Amino acid sequence: MIQTEKQVYLVCSGDLRLSANQSCWAAQEEMEALLTKAIAQEGWTVKRAHEYNPEKKHGFIDSQRMGIEVFKNVPVDAPLIVAESVWQYTHHVLAGLTTHTGPILTVANWSGQWPGLVGMLNINGSLTKANVLYSTLWSETFTDSFFKEGLKKWLSTGNLKHDQSHVKDYSLIKIPINDQKTGADFAAEFKANKAIMGVFDEGCMGMYNAIVPDNLLHATGIFKERLSQSSLYARMLQVKDEEAEKVLQWLLQKGMTFNWGTDEATQLTRQQTLEQCKMYIAAMRMADDFGCDTIGIQYQQGLKDLTAASDLVEGLLNNTERPPVYSESGKELYPGKALPHFNEVDECAGIDALLTYQLWNKLGLSGENTLHDIRWGEHYTGEGIDDFVWVFLISGAVPAAHFANGYKDASSDRQPAMYFKLGGGTLKGVSKPGSLVWSRVYIMNDKLHCDLGVGKAVELSEAETKRRWELTTPQWPIMHAVLNGVSRDQLMARHQANHIHVVYTDSEEQAHRACRIKAAAMAGLGIDVHFCGDVDVKE
Repeated sequence: MIQTEKQVYLVCSGDLRLSANQSCWAAQEEMEALLTKAIAQEGWTVKRAHEYNPEKKHGFIDSQRMGIEVFKNVPVDAPLIVAESVWQYTHHVLAGLTTHTGPILTVANWSGQWPGLVGMLNINGSLTKANVLYSTLWSETFTDSFFKEGLKKWLSTGNLKHDQSHVKDYSLIKIPINDQKTGADFAAEFKANKAIMGVFDEGCMGMYNAIVPDNLLHATGIFKERLSQSSLYARMLQVKDEEAEKVLQWLLQKGMTFNWGTDEATQLTRQQTLEQCKMYIAAMRMADDFGCDTIGIQYQQGLKDLTAASDLVEGLLNNTERPPVYSESGKELYPGKALPHFNEVDECAGIDALLTYQLWNKLGLSGENTLHDIRWGEHYTGEGIDDFVWVFLISGAVPAAHFANGYKDASSDRQPAMYFKLGGGTLKGVSKPGSLVWSRVYIMNDKLHCDLGVGKAVELSEAETKRRWELTTPQWPIMHAVLNGVSRDQLMARHQANHIHVVYTDSEEQAHRACRIKAAAMAGLGIDVHFCGDVDVKE
């Protein structure tokens, strides 16, 4: 690029919720100071495109309108850094980024404290979907050679590429004919049967990458039923107290723990849990009314101002063994089945959740699956492990089947007040060790794509698990994950979302076979598939 003045503009997208922006601002300030110092060492200066707001007590872009106004004062061809150390709403900056012609670099701090990595990955996936060119970097200290060399290259050329040698296109690989046929036959049946995706308000938290255009979705055989969270809340009000109590008693009898207190503002209360039980019943009844095969509840806008969190509900829906729910006329709904739920109305995850649940059941495997945030990770040595171990973490959607002893290993803690002012609990636990298949459906070049690979959930010591929880969000369910043949930086460079999908298999050999079949099934739905890492593509 031709740059006469060595100046880079900086913006940072934040949350919509004032409490979150205020709580996280100190971490953003610290990150920007380190980043600015690294840029100065390369002979460049940083111009912040928006100032700290003393009334709001933070310096984030906190609305789409503010973002549009900020970008009016950014030269359209200037080098631009989007710096993130927190969870953010991508639509705050997306409008400006789509028309920016200068080089764009997204940057995150390598920290689990606040979901900065998660926020950056959401921006990346959204920019990819929007066909906006960008480069990306991440660092813990902003002094490591990986970051410094990458920054220097971007400042001098306006472009930065990372190693993606772990990616192999499915179209160039010949998997065993039996696996290919199994996947293709499943896809043909799936498309012929058609399915309905119940969407309780679209576009959660500005996640543009999580919205699948109807024409792309219809090609897979899935069709949206657009539902309203106001209708869900209205349906909750019709659920009888005794019906909610039956759901709660079922969970207590299964051994689940609820860490109740009495302070509604700061603690989980029994009343909040009963509200969640009503939401669970109401969601099942609405899904049945509309014939939905999978549903997604947004919660963070609308419902967050009315009732307790949806997270316990999401985990229950994703489990085959769950409290029975009956219609008003007494018919049991979805008996003996999960109703796959895609957290935060991530429709890409919804495609994955439904296909995976049905395919795994067809293969004679347990189909319970979930998305997680790619929250953070560190190399770990001990307990027979010497590998990079990811912290996969999500506020909701994890089924009890992912815990070694099911509901007995599950607890419910109050959601953090800065995100969830009306409380409600999670379905918290530690994911059991075992082989898994991971994946992500995303949109690139106006087409659906899917990256997938194999890995394992590993067991860490109680002390290490507690340490990792305390460094992230201890109220949320956690998975200690190792991805076969995919390094930290390769995943960060390639992954097109804040979310990653996981499902267990009974053995490593079975994981490889199921991964191959799932790839064939995705391809049969017209999705461009890419194997990532060490997937055994031959029997």
